[in-house]
Amino acid sequence: MVSSRPLIGVSTYLESGARWGAWELDAALLPVGYPRLVQAAGGLAAMLPPDDPAHAESALARLDGLVIAGGPDVEPVRYGAERDARTGPPARERDAWELALIDAALASGTPVLGICRGMQLLNVALGGTLVQHLEGHTKDVGVFGRHPVTPVPGTRYADAVPEETSVPTYHHQAVDRLGEGLRVCAHAQDGTVEAVELPGPHWVLGVQWHPEMGEDLRVMRALVSAAASAA
Repeated sequence: MVSSRPLIGVSTYLESGARWGAWELDAALLPVGYPRLVQAAGGLAAMLPPDDPAHAESALARLDGLVIAGGPDVEPVRYGAERDARTGPPARERDAWELALIDAALASGTPVLGICRGMQLLNVALGGTLVQHLEGHTKDVGVFGRHPVTPVPGTRYADAVPEETSVPTYHHQAVDRLGEGLRVCAHAQDGTVEAVELPGPHWVLGVQWHPEMGEDLRVMRALVSAAASAA
């Protein structure tokens, strides 16, 4: 008998002019760390490239869990702000698709993990806002940094990772005003919100760092466990 591994959908980049081998074509991309992390944590990974937001509900109906991956800055108009000069170019297809996926997951009770941009989108989906630029959370352009993250006792994140840990990080934006119902469940030493969760019966967590670039499986294992229970 083949054991059932929960199916975890992971949103993807949509890039023009991606190069591999002899090819240079538009491509839906996902750094391999994401599917490998899902697999190592006991799940099956499925890529979710940008699609018509109207299809988000039917996509979620086929999944046991959802990961919103990192990537470009969320367009500030999504949270009622003017664009800062240091905010990157918009990725409107991703914004629309991933916000629809989050809405569908929250409505259906599908477990959700937002990673970096994914945490920011979760906050925006629930009416929150973002800090458009901060320093000290990358090492260099294209180079991940590391810094410690401290859990808030009594939260879902602290249940999975109870101690302070050093995490891989690469971001220049962060949560400002919290979205409705969210609570902070981890901080960086400078006070930056590093994780948020939605209390209640359904498993919803966002982390500002990049677990797919590290060795710690505990956050993803918690998502996979929740997905297996909900399946």
